[in-house]
Amino acid sequence: MADRKKSSIEGKRGELIRINKYLSEAGVCSRREADRLVEEGKVRVNGTVALPGTKVANTDTVYVNNKKISVCEKLELIAFNKPVGIECTSDRTDDKNIIDYIGYNKRIYPVGRLDQASEGLILLTNDGHMTNELLRAANYHEKEYEVTVNKKITKDFIEKMSNGVKILDTVTRKCYVKQTGEYSFKIILTQGLNRQIRRMCDALGYKVVKLKRIRIMNIKLGNLKVGTYRKLSDEEIDILYKNLRIRQGKSGE
Repeated sequence: MADRKKSSIEGKRGELIRINKYLSEAGVCSRREADRLVEEGKVRVNGTVALPGTKVANTDTVYVNNKKISVCEKLELIAFNKPVGIECTSDRTDDKNIIDYIGYNKRIYPVGRLDQASEGLILLTNDGHMTNELLRAANYHEKEYEVTVNKKITKDFIEKMSNGVKILDTVTRKCYVKQTGEYSFKIILTQGLNRQIRRMCDALGYKVVKLKRIRIMNIKLGNLKVGTYRKLSDEEIDILYKNLRIRQGKSGE
């Protein structure tokens, strides 16, 4: 069974890390959001208002909005089948935000994005370190999608999608693409450019009609119903963290 007894930021006693990284790996928020909170004076370290670049140790006491931050929280990691129309944002002012839609009873946030018009698998967690590693493009983590387009697929289309398409001033990485029907195909990406599949199809004269993510690394959507979530099994978590090559980040108790 997975050993999830210590936070990923609990390294050597007294080891210093930047406050934005500390808050991210404690599962409070993203590093960008942490920077904003610091700039707004909402973060205190040992009673003193933190400044951008402030470094802290696991022996320090950190408060955000007057709430003490614990680095030994229980790991929360769920798989959610996102419906079309839901935004992958933790901004509660957005009435379509994923956090309110799920209504989970612990603080979690989405790992990456799945655009509003798309559906399928997205992970949500309170482990910032895992999130950062999973989103790091240099790690080549696989994400698999089922795609339906507006006209018949050709061999030329599959070859071009596989070998790289010029979008956003770059050429996409070579990837696995397999036709599954006259109008449908599967694709496995190892990068996450903004609206990548839609932009790739657009560049080749196709329009995406339906886009569904069915796998993130070893985590599969399976038969999970649209709009519902499930907690990951210990085995799934063990394999995920092993593939990410990071020490697991929260308490499992």
